[in-house]
Amino acid sequence: MPANTTPEYKAAEAAFRRARDPRDQLDCLREMLRTIPKHKGTEAMRADIKTRIKELTDALAGPKTGGARSGPPTVIRPDGAAQIALVGPPNTGKSALHARLTGSHSQVGDYPFTTQFPVPGMLMHDDIALQLVDLPPIAPEHPVPWISNALQTADGCLLVVDLSHPGCMEEVVELHRILEERRIHLTPLWPVDDDHPHHIEDAFATVLPTLLVANKADVVNDIAVEMRVFEELTRLAYPMLAMSAETGEGLERLGGWLFAALEIVRIYTKIPGEPADMTRPFTLRDGATIHDVAVLVHKDIAAGLRFARIWGPSGFDGAHAGPDHVVADGDVVELHF
Repeated sequence: MPANTTPEYKAAEAAFRRARDPRDQLDCLREMLRTIPKHKGTEAMRADIKTRIKELTDALAGPKTGGARSGPPTVIRPDGAAQIALVGPPNTGKSALHARLTGSHSQVGDYPFTTQFPVPGMLMHDDIALQLVDLPPIAPEHPVPWISNALQTADGCLLVVDLSHPGCMEEVVELHRILEERRIHLTPLWPVDDDHPHHIEDAFATVLPTLLVANKADVVNDIAVEMRVFEELTRLAYPMLAMSAETGEGLERLGGWLFAALEIVRIYTKIPGEPADMTRPFTLRDGATIHDVAVLVHKDIAAGLRFARIWGPSGFDGAHAGPDHVVADGDVVELHF
């Protein structure tokens, strides 16, 4: 029986797809449950929504042990210009890489499953910060029941592998199987949007653009050869960067790669009669408009926006621009409302 969902439900589902903050996602899920028609054709959908609400509520509250909540939450609220999740099989040096890139206190050990909960940290690139979230390793012997909720808020993924490990390829194939069972799909194409070739008509599917990070490059004889073998045997062809958490090799390339791949746009703002604040840009994506900038500054400003003056790559110095004007990286914007 067809679902025949209402326009209100479709709007709530679209809002859920766009939401990145887990609390916003929870609000959207509740609105989806409120607006979905109640008949035989929506039974499975309603059950799915209820399951997601419970999982996300539990994840935001933190893990439960013996009837009491203990430990940190399993969903990290996005911060910075983008949230990037680190995933990988056990013992790939993922946590060491995270600690080296962000200066975090991610627990590092020479034994599997050292990381038990999400660990956020910030990677600085020029004048912006990218949030990197270290996640527990993914393997059949170590199920992570909350992984789909943890990845739902991410803008992209670093798939960290150790090409020097003999079982690397089998572990990565198994990782993909586990993730796809949880409706998480990794794609080599950056960035992902509704027009993306890997777009999936499933409100609860997570499609993550993925960069393969070949860690421990210092102990691999020929990264290029190992990478070709990896692609041939796994049939996975992600963009790749070689790095070493031990020596620091290749770490400096990650920030610039993510900045370009995510099509991040930095916008600086100024108050009339005052110099521009060039220290703390607002960050958006390619194609964003003056109105999108105003929304980030304050919702009341966005509601009353009349025009903006703009300096920089997308317009003449000081020219007036309407709310639909598309901004460019490095623009300075003065909002009038």
